[in-house]
Amino acid sequence: MKITVVGAGAVGATCADNIARRELAEDLVLLDIKEGFAEGKALDIMQTSALLGFDTRVTGVTNDYSKTANSDVVVITSGLPRKPGMTREELIGTNAKIVEGVCKSILQYSPNAIIVVISNPMDTMTYLALKSTGLQKNRIIGMGGILDSARFKCYLQKALNCSANDLHAVVVGGHGDTTMIPLTRLATLNGLPVSNYLGADQLKQVAADTMVGGATLTKLLGTSAWYAPGAAGAALVESIVRNQKKVFPCCVALDGEYGQKDICMGVPVVIGSNGWEKIIDYKLTADEQQEFNKSADAVRSMNAVLDTLVQA
Repeated sequence: MKITVVGAGAVGATCADNIARRELAEDLVLLDIKEGFAEGKALDIMQTSALLGFDTRVTGVTNDYSKTANSDVVVITSGLPRKPGMTREELIGTNAKIVEGVCKSILQYSPNAIIVVISNPMDTMTYLALKSTGLQKNRIIGMGGILDSARFKCYLQKALNCSANDLHAVVVGGHGDTTMIPLTRLATLNGLPVSNYLGADQLKQVAADTMVGGATLTKLLGTSAWYAPGAAGAALVESIVRNQKKVFPCCVALDGEYGQKDICMGVPVVIGSNGWEKIIDYKLTADEQQEFNKSADAVRSMNAVLDTLVQA
């Protein structure tokens, strides 16, 4: 098994570190355009192997895609991170060119790879990866909903003073501060609705905090978060390479599911060795479906910018 992570910045390196620690592959390649950067990150990770007890071989390379040849899974994290006050949408122009170029280079050497997209704006970059590569839709997966759901569980954990591992909570829709939809109705603590323990106002606050979870961290850190995004990417990769069949909310191509077509958005999917294998229908209420449709409209507006870039 061989895995490549493109982009050795904070998110990419954290994702690679998690992949190495979990021994998800014999070979892990970390690639970056900055001279020596990926090599340094890879060497640093390798120097923890004797301390942490893993045997994954981690190799760093500077923009040499031939070293990524025959990768089974490729994680794309490259692109500009958000700065305080910046929306994910503002990254479209720069990151679209980067992601499209990365996909082309990766598939030249790994035509059978499953591609995981983390770069922002994630819904639009996933859609771009799908359209620009022409790959089967099950081989293109956007990570966002896994991260958003982890943040949802974090805020519920704080409100309930419980273990996050006892919670089931899912975020669907777009991966944006105004487009994601925390499904508070379906959130449970050890099988019981969290509404048994939290009032309507508390749940509304948890949902609101979840939606600006990324922006909150960007304001505090001065840049995008990396621990949770990196861990979320590694969790997705693990379900693929170990064929775990986990149900994760991921950004995938919709063809009528959840009332939407020709768009990539976050919905619950089964993740296995073939990529995403099946979309799970959560039977949204009328109000939830309305929110999902609004989210889709916003994502389509972002996708429309891609046409402008092509014309330019």
